[in-house]
Formats: sequence, structure tokens, C-alpha cells
Amino acid sequence: MKNFKKLKSLILMTLVVSIFVITEISNPNNEDVSASSTTGLNNTKIEWGIKRADNHSQPDLGSKNQELISKYNGLALGNSEQNYIYLTFDLGYEAGYTEQILDALKSNNVQATFFITAHYINTAPDIVERMINEGHIVGNHTVNHKSMPSLSDDELKNEVMTLHQTMYEKYGYEMKYIRPPKGEFSERTLSLSENLGYKTVMWSFAYVDWDENKQPSKEDAFNKIIPNLHNGEIMLLHATSKTNADIMDEMIKKVQEEGYEFRSIDDFVK
Repeated sequence: MKNFKKLKSLILMTLVVSIFVITEISNPNNEDVSASSTTGLNNTKIEWGIKRADNHSQPDLGSKNQELISKYNGLALGNSEQNYIYLTFDLGYEAGYTEQILDALKSNNVQATFFITAHYINTAPDIVERMINEGHIVGNHTVNHKSMPSLSDDELKNEVMTLHQTMYEKYGYEMKYIRPPKGEFSERTLSLSENLGYKTVMWSFAYVDWDENKQPSKEDAFNKIIPNLHNGEIMLLHATSKTNADIMDEMIKKVQEEGYEFRSIDDFVK
């Protein structure tokens, strides 16, 4: 009887250890799974907008929207006292201008952030590799460029993490910044992005440069970009723009002549 009790105790201990080991293997990072839930968070779609200001002062991004971005540790507008500008590009496909842009960035020793989709990795892998090798940041613009609030949690995780995994497998590069496609997000999607280890990056300046068939003139581009320079600016340009490629070298020099300094988003000052 005494031996039976010892055997019973040994079996129970073995079961406890086995359960612990299985739990550790299935959750190796000891993550709090419940913390990733977005249940109850507002999923109303927000479309990012900017009300430009005069005299190089910071624009109005909408106090409530900006507060929401900050709540989930995102970036939209830097310190008003520092003359820093953070240059970012969105890239869904390669139109033949990115290498010209990269040449201008390299010659002026400017680091930028490129937000790319899965299509871009699949069709322009050598350019992505060049971005990384030349010290630029490559950000996540999701696999298929779909509006985030329209996706379920599982669909959104797949859109973000499939691209994340592809970048890691191809280049050993781990993405950490994300830009919502079309500038559309919600509190739910901001929370989920943060739970996935991402920092959302919006912008405080953009202009109509994305339509290949309606490209602004060089003069029009400068008339939009230069008068709207402001401290802490996150500048959004599209690398699919021939105009942007043609003006890039001169634009960088003009911005610096105005007294601004280009900084990497890694060195963002709030």
C-alpha cells in the first residue's frame, strides 16, 4: 500500500512536469496571450488628414487622432523646437525611379524609411537589399495594401506578419515600423499593430505625387514641399513618382539650405 502511494505521487508529479513543458513549448516567449486581445476597442475607420499651417509652423493633425496615435506609441509629428525632418517613402510597386532616389540619398548622406508591400519584395528584391545595405529603414506596408479596419484580427496579423517573416527569411532583417495602407486605421488596428511589436508611423506632410499619369511639375512640387517645411516633420513622398526622383537631389539641398536637418526615424525626437 505504501509503495502504491509512492507510485501514485510519482505519476502525478510526472503529469505536472509534462503539462508545464508542453505549455512552455507552445508559448516559448512566455507571452501574455490575453494582452493581444482587441475585444471592445473601437474599430471606427479613421482617415488621416492634415490641415496645413503657414510660416513653417507645425500643421494641425487633429488633436484626438494625434492623441490616439500617441496612446499606442506611434509617430506622427516630432518636437516643435527641433529643426528635424524625417523622410519617408511609400512603395507598393517599382515604377523605375527608386534607384535614382537612392542615388540622391546616398550622395547627400541622408537616411530614409521605405514602407513596402509584399509585391515590392517579390518584384524588386535587389532594390530592397540595396536599401538595407545603404542604411535605410524598410517598413511594413502590409502584404496586400488593404484598409486595416476592414480586416479581422487574424487577417490583419497575417497581412503584417507574413511580410515580416518574408523580410527576415530573405534578408535577415526585422521590421519594426508600420504605415497603415491608405492612411486608414482604427484604435483596434493601432492596438493590434503595437501588440505585434510595431510602431505606427503616420505623417505631417504629403502632396499629390502618387499618380504616375498626373505628375506635378518640378515647380509645383517645390511650391508644395518647401513652404510647408516644419520642425518635426514626417515627410511622406511616393517613390513611384518621376517628379520626386528628378527633384530629389535638389530638394534635399533646398531643405538643408532652409536650416533643416534630415534624421532617421530611429532617432525620432518627440
